Amino acid sequence: MICAMITCFDIGGSAIKCAVAAADGQIGELQRVPTPTHDFSAFTAAMQTLVAAGGPSLGVAISIAGVVDPADGRIKCANIPCIDGRMLADDLAEVFGLPVWIINDADSFALAEAQAGAARGHANVFGLILGTGVGGGLVIGGRLIGGPGGFAGEWGHGPVAAQFAGTPPQAIPRFRCGCGQTGCLDTVGGARGLERLHLTLHQASLDSRAIIAAWQAGDADAELTISCFVDLLSGPLAMLVNTFGASILPVGGGLANSAPLIARLDDAVRAAILRKTDAPIIVPGQSGAEPGLIGAAWLGLNKLESAHG
Repeated sequence: MICAMITCFDIGGSAIKCAVAAADGQIGELQRVPTPTHDFSAFTAAMQTLVAAGGPSLGVAISIAGVVDPADGRIKCANIPCIDGRMLADDLAEVFGLPVWIINDADSFALAEAQAGAARGHANVFGLILGTGVGGGLVIGGRLIGGPGGFAGEWGHGPVAAQFAGTPPQAIPRFRCGCGQTGCLDTVGGARGLERLHLTLHQASLDSRAIIAAWQAGDADAELTISCFVDLLSGPLAMLVNTFGASILPVGGGLANSAPLIARLDDAVRAAILRKTDAPIIVPGQSGAEPGLIGAAWLGLNKLESAHG
């Protein structure tokens, strides 16, 4: 086991969060500064200050809201323009004089849940994000599974959204997705998807929290919206479970805060998978308030373990 510490970052469009992680994956005191989004020199200087403040480190592990192409290390990160298109790990390694490893936020959540959350003890884990949109990450045998272009786990994209859903069945339009395709699950999943469904079905504009509150209060319109939402997501999620053999799907993102919604989705998925079980498999995440930092910590520790045999 590696005994020295690593420096961990969770970087978003508004804030850079940093902590030092010990060899057991435990993270120390959280530091937080605003993200310089348009000035790369300011961006690296902010990180360098935090690295120096943490003391001696064997490397820097970063969770970030972006996608890193494993072929060349270039990052796609629209909400931080100063790093978009850069070989960020190489650039930062030169600045810090340390090895740098980068993971996207959905993969980081999956790794955090597998190591320190609801998925501890499970061999095959799919970390499920139901936030503004949908995303995910796959961990098998404690190791994060990547893919060409850094897109492994992106179950929200692909023109597979059903055109009828709910009870009674409702016609669901094929919405245009930000990825350029039409009919992606990302257009009907997550908070924005839930709101889009409600507007389409009832010509009423409500935010996702209001829809869920109305559903829990017994509102018939909200019930139909939730019925469609669960129907649209449960089939593809059941296929994921059958394909990867995932025994648990911890959920992160804003919609994970609704335990009744997650329980209803879990019931629908368990009814559709090949392996029948009475135990919940779709559950709220339990890795804590900082899954990005926790996931980055375990990424760095895994990389160091591999490097030292």
